[in-house]
Amino acid sequence: MIDLIFGPGLATSVVFITAAAAATAIAAQFVVPLDPVPITAQTLAVMIVGLSLGATRAALAMLLYALLGLSGMPVFSNAQGGSEVLLGTGGGYIVGYICAAWVMGMLAERGWYKTFPQAAAAAAMGTILIYALGMIGIARVFSTTGRDFTVGALFDIGVAPFIAGAIIKLTIAAALLSLTWKAVLRRRPRAAEFV
Repeated sequence: MIDLIFGPGLATSVVFITAAAAATAIAAQFVVPLDPVPITAQTLAVMIVGLSLGATRAALAMLLYALLGLSGMPVFSNAQGGSEVLLGTGGGYIVGYICAAWVMGMLAERGWYKTFPQAAAAAAMGTILIYALGMIGIARVFSTTGRDFTVGALFDIGVAPFIAGAIIKLTIAAALLSLTWKAVLRRRPRAAEFV
């Protein structure tokens, strides 16, 4: 999508990778407190990044975001940074952002941003991946601290509280991307020749 609007190029890629990491950091500060993982707007940012930048750039943007946080910059939720966040209960989700951005970006490269159902399906796949890795991250923390858990308990803690918000976020992302595609087509009808 970005290439269709702004044209391909290294400078464009660097600008949008950096901007996407910054947007994710900003989205992380919209927090609804919840234990052990808060609700934030980060997953919405990941969806938009993945569906608009393509696989490689989206994954690099999320990797940059994770590395900025790892370096200690306050880019994670509640203006946190440092390795303890990545090693904590939220770490699996952050790793999930990188993987999900790549998956959504790969689907976007195949045109899955053009219609609302396709964009919603791509966002849903990315979201499921984020939550799966998030559950694994929580399980790892519980295991290292000797806390007992079941898969059902992990789901109740690491997925169930986020489902309603995820549906709203993927609806917003899918609507934004599919409407943007329609706007691009109106201004550049030849864009239909490209994936």
